[in-house]
Amino acid sequence: MDHRMFVAVRPPEHVTQALADFLEPRTGMPWIDPAQWHVTLAFMRSVPDADVDELVDRLGAASTRVQPFEAVVRGAGTFPAPERASVLWLRVLPDEPLRRLAASARAAANASGAPPDGKAFVPHLTLARLRRPIEATKWLRVLDTFGSPPWRVEEIELIESHLGEGPRRRPRHETVAAVRLG
Repeated sequence: MDHRMFVAVRPPEHVTQALADFLEPRTGMPWIDPAQWHVTLAFMRSVPDADVDELVDRLGAASTRVQPFEAVVRGAGTFPAPERASVLWLRVLPDEPLRRLAASARAAANASGAPPDGKAFVPHLTLARLRRPIEATKWLRVLDTFGSPPWRVEEIELIESHLGEGPRRRPRHETVAAVRLG
């Protein structure tokens, strides 16, 4: 059996709560459940059963090369562009250690026989996915006013995504392994 998996950094409760409180009065957007907010470092559409343990081992080795660091959520963006946005997101900073983690996670996935998707890495938390693209300049201005409290990134998680099993037919995420940085 194959597994749909991703490697991610998840913000802690005090950060997700601050962001959830900020978004709560802002209606009219299909906000993603705060329990699902994460920074995707690598996404693997198909990880064979036999390769999961090797992937966990390789992620463990890769994570030792990046020391724990302070992160914040600040600065809004869209995919693909503000004039026709189908995804609203907030940036996670600093870029550099997150880029190193993403490169290491993707290399670990490749070496384990579970090639990740080739999308360019943008360190972000997805807040909303839209059925139809919108002109999002107004939303970007609103989201740009948010800044999270800082938190210490000390681990990455390997998460399995079970499509359609979560609330409102969204994916259900299950942490398969957590590996410490440093």
